[in-house]
Amino acid sequence: MSDWFARIARAAGLPPITLHGLRHGAASMALAAGTDVKVVSAELGHSTTHFTQDTYQTVFPEVAKAAAEATAALLRGTSAPVSGLVPVR
Repeated sequence: MSDWFARIARAAGLPPITLHGLRHGAASMALAAGTDVKVVSAELGHSTTHFTQDTYQTVFPEVAKAAAEATAALLRGTSAPVSGLVPVR
C-alpha cells in the first residue's frame, strides 16, 4: 500500500510524504482546529487520549500567537475576541 501511494503521489507531482505522515498531519490539524481530543483519539484507534495528545498535538505558530493575544487582552481587561483563537474544550 505504501509503495502504491508513493508512486501515485510522485506521479501527481506531490512532495514526498508517507501515509503515516498524512495521518500525523491530519490528526495534528484536527486538534489545532479545536476538535475534541476524544474524537481524534477514537478515530485513530488509540486506547488513551493522553497518547493522542502526546503524539499528535502540536502548537502551530498561529495558535500560539492567538493564545498570547488572548492572554494580553485578558490582562488589559478587554473582552474583545481575538481572531484565530481556538476555544479549549
